[in-house]
Amino acid sequence: QVTLRAGVELNARQVNQYVLILRAACPGEDVVEELLFVRVTAGQVLRCDTPFASAEGDVVQVLADVAPRTPLYTVMPQPLGGVPITSFLQFRLRNHNTPLTLTQRGLVLAPDNGFDPSKDTQTFRLEIEVMDRHRHNCSGAVRVEVLPSRRPRVTFAEPHRAVTVTEGIGPWEVVTQLHASGDNVRYAILAPVAPALFTVDEVTGEIRSTRQLGVTRAHLLVRAYNALRPHDHATTTVNVTVQGTEQQAPRCVPAIFVSQVPETVSPGSTLVTLKCTDSTGTDGCLHYALEGPPSSSSHFCMEGPQLKVNTTLDYDSEAMAALGFQYTATIVVTVGGQPLHSTRVPVLVTVTPVNEFRPGCPNGATFTVPETAAFGSVVGRVAGTDRDYPPDSLEYSLEGESGPAQPFSIDRHTGEMRVVGPLDSQRQKSYRLVVRLTDTHNDLDLRKRQSRLCEVSVRLQAVPDQPPVCIPEVQELRITAGSPGSRQPVTRLECRGSPDSAVLTHTMVGGNEDGRFRLEGNTLVYLPNDRAEPRTFVLLVEVWGGSGGRRRSSTVALVVHVTPRSTPVPPSPTARHTTLQKEPLVVTQTEAVWHPPAWFVAVLTISGALLLATLGCMARSLLCSEQSWGLTAAFCSSHSNRAPGKLFLGKSSPVSVWQRGWAPCRGGRRSPVALSSLSCLSSTQGQFDGRAQDPRTGRDYLFSSVTGARRWI
Repeated sequence: QVTLRAGVELNARQVNQYVLILRAACPGEDVVEELLFVRVTAGQVLRCDTPFASAEGDVVQVLADVAPRTPLYTVMPQPLGGVPITSFLQFRLRNHNTPLTLTQRGLVLAPDNGFDPSKDTQTFRLEIEVMDRHRHNCSGAVRVEVLPSRRPRVTFAEPHRAVTVTEGIGPWEVVTQLHASGDNVRYAILAPVAPALFTVDEVTGEIRSTRQLGVTRAHLLVRAYNALRPHDHATTTVNVTVQGTEQQAPRCVPAIFVSQVPETVSPGSTLVTLKCTDSTGTDGCLHYALEGPPSSSSHFCMEGPQLKVNTTLDYDSEAMAALGFQYTATIVVTVGGQPLHSTRVPVLVTVTPVNEFRPGCPNGATFTVPETAAFGSVVGRVAGTDRDYPPDSLEYSLEGESGPAQPFSIDRHTGEMRVVGPLDSQRQKSYRLVVRLTDTHNDLDLRKRQSRLCEVSVRLQAVPDQPPVCIPEVQELRITAGSPGSRQPVTRLECRGSPDSAVLTHTMVGGNEDGRFRLEGNTLVYLPNDRAEPRTFVLLVEVWGGSGGRRRSSTVALVVHVTPRSTPVPPSPTARHTTLQKEPLVVTQTEAVWHPPAWFVAVLTISGALLLATLGCMARSLLCSEQSWGLTAAFCSSHSNRAPGKLFLGKSSPVSVWQRGWAPCRGGRRSPVALSSLSCLSSTQGQFDGRAQDPRTGRDYLFSSVTGARRWI
C-alpha cells in the first residue's frame, strides 16, 4: 500500500509525475523491481496564504485615528495551481468578541465608531474560515495592532472661560470666540441641548446671541472635534454673564495678578491684596471667591481681598512639572453676592526652584577591576542621588589628581569611572577614592549649589602572569654573509606577553660564543667576518615578560646556516680560480596585460574564422584561374604556327578535330592544344577521353574533349 506522506502538499504545476521504484522479494527468491508512475493532475483545491494560515496569523498595524469602516485587511485565498478567486466564497468569523467587521467579500473593516484614541496600543485577533462552493475550506487568523495616533489631538487652551457682557445686545452679535488646536476642527454646543440664547459657529467657533439679551447668566458646554474623526474631541465650559446697565461691576486693582514665588514660601503667606470698589465708591458689600481647576485653586485661598498660600508649593515633583510650574486661578469679586454684577481677576503664580537638599551618596560603592585592565576600561558608575528637581542632576569629580596613587578618572556628567594608569595588585590591592557630588540647575540662583563627599572602593583582581608566547619557537634560517664589518639583520622574533601591553626583553643565552650575532630589541643581527667556510649556529634566545618578582620567560631556538660570500676552488697545476657567489639581482618588470571580456573574445574568434574562410576561397579561385591561363598561353605559343584544327595523335599524320573548350589565344583566334602524347582511354575512365602533359609543370592530366574538364594525375 503506497500512501502520501503526512504534511506533503502536491502541486501539479511544479511536479506532475512521480516515478517510484518498488522492490519485492520472497525468502529464497530473487528480488523483483517494478516501476510505479504517479501522475498529479491540477485541481481547484482551496488554499490560504502562508502568513494568514500560520499559527500566529498575519499582522496588520494601523493608527488609532483611522476612519470608521476603513478596510484594514483582505483575505485572498488561492486555489492550488490556479488564479486568485474572489467569487463564490463564504467568509465566516469564528470569534465575535471584536469590534472589527468582516464583510462577505473577505474585507476586515475598522469599527463603525473608529478606535479609541485615548488608549495605548490595542490588539484584536480575528479567526476567519473561508469556504468555496465545492465545500473546500481553509482557515487562518489576522492580528490587528492599533497604534497610538501621531496626529495632533483636538485641545482647548482654556478649559474654562468666563464672559461678561451688558444687556441690550442684539441678535446675532458675537459674544466671544473659542479657539481649539487640531485638524479639521468643528464646534458644537452640548449643553444646554437646545440653547435658547446662544449659538456657536461650526467652523469659526464664534458664540453669538440668538436674540436681544437681558440680565441673565448662562453656562455653555462646548465641544470641539475633528470633522473627519469625531472620536477626537475636547470640551470647554463657557460662563456668560449679562449685566444690567443701571449698575456696574466692581473695579479692582490690580486687574490681573502675575507673581513669581519660591517653592519654600510658607502656607498662610499673603501674595496680593486687591483694592476693589463698587459703583458707589465703597467696598463694604464686596464678596471675594476663588475659581479655577482644583489642581491650582486648592493651593490658594481668599481671606477677604487677600490671596494667600493654602498649602506648600512643592517644585520638586512630576505633578508640578506637568503644570509647567505655574498655577492659574480666577478671583471673582461680586457686589452683594449677586453674580450678575461681578469682576474677575485672573491670577498666574509661577513657582521657582530652591536648592533644598544635598546630594546623596550611593550605597555600597565598591568596584572590582582586574589588574590587567587596559587604559580607558570602565571600572563602574557612581550613581548619586538628589531630591531636587530635576532629579539626580549632578556633577562628579575626584578629590586629588590622577597619578600612580590614583590611576582612575571619573566622567563629570555620568559618574562613570575609568582606568587611566597602570595597576599592580602586588603593590596595592585596593584604592579608596573620594568622589565629590555637586548638584546643578536646582536653584534660580545658579551660584547656590550643594555638594557631598562620598567614598568609593576599588579592589584589584590579581591575574597570574603567563610566560611570553613566541611563534614559532624554533626557526631554521639560511643567510649569505655580507662584507666584513657590516650589520646584517637576520630575523625578527614575534612574541606576545600577558597582558598584551607588557614590555618584553630578549637575551641571548647560548650559541653565540664567537660574538657573531647581536640582539637589537627583538631583531637578530649578524656581524660578518672574513671567514670563508660555511658554518651553522644554534642560538638560544630567552624572552622575559612581567615585572618585579612575577617575571616569566620563554626560550626560542634559532638554527642559522651562514654561507660565505665566496667559495674557494682546489688549486690546479695551471692556475687558481675562485668562484665568487654574487648576490641575486631582482629585476622587476611590469607588463600591461589586457583581459578582454568573454563576449569580445567570442566575436573576435568568429570574425577571424570567417575571414580565413573567405581568404581560402579567394586563393583557390585565383590558383585555378592561374593554372588554366598558363596552360592556354603555353599551348597558344607552342602551336601558333600550326594550322587550326590539327591535333597530332602520337607521330601519325595530323587529323582535323574541332572541339568545344579550346583555349582562346591572343588576337581573338582559337588555337589547337599541342599534346606530347595521347592514348586512347578505356571504358573505366568515365567522362575523360584524353590524356596530356602540361608543358610548363611537366605533370600529366586527364581531360574531356566534350566538357573541357581535366584532372591531374
